[in-house]
Amino acid sequence: MTTRSMHDISKPKNPFSLSVSIDDPSISPLPRNPKQSLSDPYWKSAIQFEFNALIRNNTWELVPRPCDVNVIRSMWIFRHTNGLFERYKARLVGDGRSQIAGVNCDETFSPVVKPATIRTVLSIALSRSWPIHQLDV
Repeated sequence: MTTRSMHDISKPKNPFSLSVSIDDPSISPLPRNPKQSLSDPYWKSAIQFEFNALIRNNTWELVPRPCDVNVIRSMWIFRHTNGLFERYKARLVGDGRSQIAGVNCDETFSPVVKPATIRTVLSIALSRSWPIHQLDV
């Protein structure tokens, strides 16, 4: 039996990498903290865009803080969309490190629907000849 290595035949190893580096110096790098992001006009604009969307959608209501309540902090997540540069993206999210088990994390809610669930619902509706409507909540 002969192998490729016996005849000095080799295939170059090119490991598959999911990380993408952005080498364009005109693109601002991901900020390490909110203070650094506010000093960059591109990231500041992304933060303002996200904040305006939260206000426009009435995401929260400002209320006085009760003294016996654990307040969940928030933090900013920064990224370039899709790993490649399309735009600057900033998201305000709840910081789970400040949650206390059984006090403010006994319920979870995820607005994401898995593709398998959509396929199942559509196949049931099709098999029973149900009308299908779209609803955004």
